[in-house]
Amino acid sequence: MSPSSPSSTPTGLFVSFEGIDGAGKSTHIAHLAEAFQAQGRVVTQTREPGGTPLAEKLRAMVLGDAMDPLTESLLVFAARRDHLITVIEPALARGEAVLCDRFTDATFAYQGGGRGFDLAVLTTLEQWVQATPALQGQALRQPDLTVWFDLAPEIAAARLADARAPDRFESQPVAFFQAVVAGYAARATAQPERFAKINADQPREQVWQDLHDHFVQRGWLNKST
Repeated sequence: MSPSSPSSTPTGLFVSFEGIDGAGKSTHIAHLAEAFQAQGRVVTQTREPGGTPLAEKLRAMVLGDAMDPLTESLLVFAARRDHLITVIEPALARGEAVLCDRFTDATFAYQGGGRGFDLAVLTTLEQWVQATPALQGQALRQPDLTVWFDLAPEIAAARLADARAPDRFESQPVAFFQAVVAGYAARATAQPERFAKINADQPREQVWQDLHDHFVQRGWLNKST
């Protein structure tokens, strides 16, 4: 049974949240964490790149320092390995809900789609990094569910225009983010059972309702939460 199936991770729930900056991920991750906690579930909220002291140092390098796509990809996957071993796997073993702001799909979208880097190399790195001892060599650790907040790059750029100084990725042109969105779409097409696509071009309350309803349908939230 694949770890992307909810029933195959009996000791925990792993949910990743994807989308370009400006899609509204952070707000809804926080709301979902509150909803889980209201049901008595322990939640670990984390992010990628990042989530551990080492991974946060690598994140600062990836977001701030000039480098070629291979170096960028290697640093992202190095951060991911430390994150998996140090935070994600232990939390799942404790039966917690792990809510992660981005995971490997972001690497395929940003480095693969946006940078145009070799997808075969990324696939090899994914296989190396996400084969964890907890899975006993049966499969790769993937989220039980990936929520993709789909938003046109032009709308995302308008939302972020006055929000903060852009990092090395946020300062890329619209064409870069169009390629990123195409990268997300390719991953969702390849693994549709793992993805929930949410239309992020709606009022915040409707986006939350769509997200909430999806988790209710999967039996992971009560309707009243």
